Order: sequence, then structure tokens, then C-alpha cells
Amino acid sequence: MTVRVGVIGAGMIGRDHVRRLTDVVTGAEVVAVTDLDAARAGEVAATAGARVVPTAADLIGQSDVDAVLVASWGPTHAEHVLAAVAAGKPVFCEKPLATDAEDCLRIVEAEIAAGRRLVQVGFMRRYDSGYRELKKILDAGEIGAPLMVHCAHRNASVPESYHSGMAAQDTAVHEIDVLRWLLDDEIVGVQVLTPRRTRHAHAALRDPQIMLFETASGIRIDLEVFVNCRYGYDIQCEAVGEKGLARLPEPARAAVRTAGVTRTGVPQDWRERFVTAFDVEFQEWVDAVAVGEPPGPSAWDGYAATVITDATVEALESGRIVSVGMKDRPAFYAGGAR
Repeated sequence: MTVRVGVIGAGMIGRDHVRRLTDVVTGAEVVAVTDLDAARAGEVAATAGARVVPTAADLIGQSDVDAVLVASWGPTHAEHVLAAVAAGKPVFCEKPLATDAEDCLRIVEAEIAAGRRLVQVGFMRRYDSGYRELKKILDAGEIGAPLMVHCAHRNASVPESYHSGMAAQDTAVHEIDVLRWLLDDEIVGVQVLTPRRTRHAHAALRDPQIMLFETASGIRIDLEVFVNCRYGYDIQCEAVGEKGLARLPEPARAAVRTAGVTRTGVPQDWRERFVTAFDVEFQEWVDAVAVGEPPGPSAWDGYAATVITDATVEALESGRIVSVGMKDRPAFYAGGAR
């Protein structure tokens, strides 16, 4: 079965996913594209031999659209995901699921009412081979009970439109999701510390930030978010357990020895670092949609990430330790990916 996909949003990420679904993933066909910029939608649609549809509502209602990909501006996500669920169509939504936790809950409630999993959220870290290996080690108990996790998320630079709250909402959100998945534990408290500010950050941006999380079982997590590190895109994760530690492997890159120096390259952006994870993510989504329900990060995971990032921004702004006020997870999601 070929899964016919309609794409909402033809910006950078939407364009890249159309390429992926057309040239990399098997079993999928992009049949329709929509974007507020009709010319941009036309350019992207042409790369896949798809047609342009005037609005997201029109696209979701097309009889030959089997599944929907939402890659539009974050504040529009809830509207489009709810419409896809109402139409009974599987929907892949790039993060965030919604920019408001209450909208996330509306999606959760709509999916429960539909009686089956329809929503998958685009947290691609779960599809990276290194994180999957780390998950197997933790699940097997090879290092004993996890006690601490040390993480870093570094970008070479960010534009002036990037504000302090985005360190949680756009950057740390990936660690927040993947740590919940790795540890099979919930984050219940957060504190944010702000070291000396780098001179490479614009005046309104607090960078770097150190985020301290506590899980329900008492695991302590420290996450350095440094988005103007200058040297590249660097993702680190190390779990320390009662009888050992497990560390996320570095991306495979050739080591060069010359002029008395050994050097290896550093990825320069998230697309370079996680390109294979994106490919695996979409292949598994298409395969699952063809035969049943998407097994990846759920609407509940999207809700949890939004609640935790909201608490993290509050901790940054208040300087206090903030409790995460999350609802109890419905039984509907008890067997989910987390």
C-alpha cells in the first residue's frame, strides 16, 4: 500500500520532509501541498509531482489524502491536528504539538474520543541510532539504576529573533522528550541557572543556561543549553548508574592526522547531525500508517513536553524551582511509545 500524504507548510522543514518522502522513504507519495505562500507551495509541490491546495482544511478533506504532515508555523499546529483527527486521518505533527498546553489536551481528548492513535509528534531523537543504543543499555539494566544524567545541547549561533524562552521551547524540548523516553520516568521539577553570559549573544538573550531537572524517581538531570558556542552543533548525553555509565556516541566522522595534530569535524547544524534519524522516523511512520496506528511519540508526549517547557521558562523568569503541573496520563496511552 502506498500512503498518500498531504503536507501543510512548505517552509524549510516542510520542503525537506517532502524531499524525504519523495526520494528517501518507500511506500509514500506526496499528493498535495498547501502553504500561506502559494508560490512557495507550488515550488515544493513541483518537486514531488503533487498539486497545490488552497487551504489546510481543503487539503485534509481531499479524498486521496490518506495521512497528513503538519509542518506549518507552531501556533497553527493545534487547529490542523484537530482537523485531521476529526477526519479520522493519521497526522504527523512537527514539534510542538501545540504552543499551549490546553490545546495539547484538546488534541489528547479528541484522539481518545476517536478511539485509536492517529497523532505522532516529530521528536526525531528517538530514531537516532546512538540514542536507541543508549535506550537498550538502560532498559537492560547494564549500568544499574540511573542516578544522574549529564547533557549538553550546543548550537554554533542563533539569529536575533531567538529569545531566552526558546532555549527551553525550541532547543531543550528535544532533550526533555528523549530523556522521558530513555528513563521511562516523568520530570516533576525544574530549575534554571544562568552563568556568565557569552559576549556572542545579543543583549536580550540569556545564553548559556543550565537546566536542572528532577524526575519522579529522584534522578537528577543537568542540561547545558549553549546556543552561541561558535564551533558547531554538539549534542552530549551521559547516564550515570549504580554500577556504570553509558554515553551517547559521537557521530561517526573520519579522524585526520596531519602537521602534528589529530582532528575530527563537528556537525554544523541539526539537519547534518540527525539526517538519518529523520529518514528512519518517516520510514517507520509510513510503514505503521500503512498497516495500523503510528507507534512513535504520541499526543500525550507532545502535551508533556509543552507542560515541562512551560515550567522551564517559568523557572528561568522567576529564578525559583518550579514544580511541573502535569495531568495524570490516561490509560489510553499506557502502552504508548514512552
